[in-house]
Amino acid sequence: MADMTRIPCTIMRGGTSKAIFLKENHIPKDKEARDKLILEIFGSPDVRQIDGLAGADPLTSKLAIIGPSTHPEADIDYTFGQVSINTPYIDYSGNCGNISSAVGPYAIDEGFVIAREPITTVRIHNTNTGKILVAEVPTEGGLAKVKGDCRIDGVPGTGAKIMMDFYDTTGSVTGKMLPTGKPVDTIETTIGPLDISIVDVSNPCVFIRAKDIGMTGGETPQEVNGNQKLLKLLEEIRAKATVMIGMAPDIEAATAKSPAFPMIAFVAPARDYVDFTSGRTITKDQVDFCSRMMFMQVLHKTYPGTGTACTGAAAKIPGTIVHEAIPHIDAIDVIRIGHPAGVIEVEASFKNGKLIRAAFARTARRIMEGYVFVRNA
Repeated sequence: MADMTRIPCTIMRGGTSKAIFLKENHIPKDKEARDKLILEIFGSPDVRQIDGLAGADPLTSKLAIIGPSTHPEADIDYTFGQVSINTPYIDYSGNCGNISSAVGPYAIDEGFVIAREPITTVRIHNTNTGKILVAEVPTEGGLAKVKGDCRIDGVPGTGAKIMMDFYDTTGSVTGKMLPTGKPVDTIETTIGPLDISIVDVSNPCVFIRAKDIGMTGGETPQEVNGNQKLLKLLEEIRAKATVMIGMAPDIEAATAKSPAFPMIAFVAPARDYVDFTSGRTITKDQVDFCSRMMFMQVLHKTYPGTGTACTGAAAKIPGTIVHEAIPHIDAIDVIRIGHPAGVIEVEASFKNGKLIRAAFARTARRIMEGYVFVRNA
């Protein structure tokens, strides 16, 4: 195969997402050459990604680059990339909490971190944000455990429970938990003035009330993704918030190349709704509130990991739109978020105004390891 080169790679599932894991010493140091190679590996740009490894879905078109730690308080470096399906673009501006949950097991199994039974703590330096993530990984026989009784909505079966704590990710991109300095801001939109809350924990997220945009908070991906008027409005809101917090100089830049971050969610008080994957009814007593979060201009089929940490923190900040959606929020530290495929729990707490825990459970496993072939041209 003289006209192709083989690159070692691993495919990992982390939470409700999948990513292609590459070691930094196996790919070019030059950013332009590196990204060109990665796009070839994924098969982008192409709506089916038919000539690469990715799965033609934002939740499976994800990248993790792993290397030795460059941070004195971390065990490993991890760079996340959201690889666009339709454009030749990789978004490195934020992180993915679901894929982050696969980094600890990968680091242990690849020998970056020595396993210590029964739980190995892996401190992960996310280079996108410069923050430290803490993964508590069950281990056995020197490797990360896969078998366990932890069930997460959106993934078939059960697995070993990995706790991911994002307490140290406040101000991940903007440097502030509340980038505008206020729990609620009002912006002008095509439907009139609209209240928004922007919170930056793990990744910046924009929160709006479902009722303010004519939604209930119980919508399915099909209902949202098939509503072009709604998608246009949500992207308008997200873009204006992006400019407000300095992540883009203007609206045009904020919408270019289908960026993944910041994410936007619409929230509502607890209600009954149907899990679109199984048809079961999620009752309002099973959740503390409902949220639907957008990711790369479509509705996330479950709930993003970083979005989970950010939403948990937002729920504990008085005055935010998330806080107001949960009447009993001051009495709980485990918050149940109702999402399109079920429920995700997040532990969130503050002490003296500082976030001290933003943790949620995930499962992860290695799916494939081997070589991916790329054309030399």
